[in-house]
Amino acid sequence: MLSNNDFPKLETGNWVKGNLHTGELIIGYIESLSNLEGIAKVKIVTSDNQDINGRTIALLTNQLKRLPAANVSNKEQILFLIDLALSTGDEEWFKELSDKLNSMTQLLKEVNA
Repeated sequence: MLSNNDFPKLETGNWVKGNLHTGELIIGYIESLSNLEGIAKVKIVTSDNQDINGRTIALLTNQLKRLPAANVSNKEQILFLIDLALSTGDEEWFKELSDKLNSMTQLLKEVNA
């Protein structure tokens, strides 16, 4: 969904990137969002400032840009994302990725049978 300024609307769970006021790049996902205040609490997965990796910080929503959803097409990508889901503690995403991996494995078994 697009907002009035033609940027994708930010929602809880979205992967985002942005810059801190000190200039460091961050990539993470939104844990909670206050549209009225324009503040998002972002779990930092990676940053130029390694001291904040794994922490949750509050950022202004206008500092953030929503990242496009990943289009996963092979086993290696899914395994990488499963590791990421485990490291971020995202159980729902882990289950979703595991189901996708199991479906791919089953399809390969059927094709090779």
